[in-house]
Amino acid sequence: MKEIAAVFVFFTRLPFWRLKAFNVPTECYKQVVNYWPVAGWLTASVMAGVLWMSVQILPMPIAVILSIVSRLLVTGGLHEDGLADFFDGFGGGNTKNHTLEIMKDSHIGTYGVLGLIIYFLLLYNLLCALPLPFVCLVILSADPLCKLIGSLITLFLTYARTAETSKTKVVYNKISVKPFLVSAFFGLLPVVFLLNVRYWLAVIFPLIIFVILISLMKKKIQGYTGDCCGALFLLCEVSFYLGIVILMNAIKL
Repeated sequence: MKEIAAVFVFFTRLPFWRLKAFNVPTECYKQVVNYWPVAGWLTASVMAGVLWMSVQILPMPIAVILSIVSRLLVTGGLHEDGLADFFDGFGGGNTKNHTLEIMKDSHIGTYGVLGLIIYFLLLYNLLCALPLPFVCLVILSADPLCKLIGSLITLFLTYARTAETSKTKVVYNKISVKPFLVSAFFGLLPVVFLLNVRYWLAVIFPLIIFVILISLMKKKIQGYTGDCCGALFLLCEVSFYLGIVILMNAIKL
């Protein structure tokens, strides 16, 4: 349970740390990526809830924007910051050390700005393309699922930095059987129970993105960083939405 508490403290900006139950040892933060999908239930519920309530009194495009903003507020833009750093580092870095140095720089560059713009445009338009209440079910499924897929990064790559040079001063543990089973439960349950079986094929899209990005990270920095985790999750998630939209349009034909 301490590892689960660490997940909510680490991946959200909600004041869980004020509660005694969430005062966990530093060692527990080494497992946060392995239990990542648990946080997905919270962030997905906030995003879907805000969308559902907003669309009752506002146009769909505005409701979608508010839902995206709600998750940014809950997470503090943690994953989006990682996505921007990922694009900056992998776009402008020539060597491993140069790439890692750019990614650690607090300033955002051209690649990061362009990457975020394209990402948010894709996310916004894909969510707007899905009808209510289906879009809410997809959001509740996509967030935990893609965090599950992202958590598998520790099986294929080692951490590219040391604890001293890491932004969070934490090196994540390689996922083991227990956290994998917990993550698989939280990551797959929404997909199985909320989505029609004909949409399960959309899982292929984030899996393809996962393979591509893992190969790129291995080639570029021979490992991964926290920024890579955030970028991996967001790009897998937006590809899942893309797959859902493609399948939905194909079914209508």
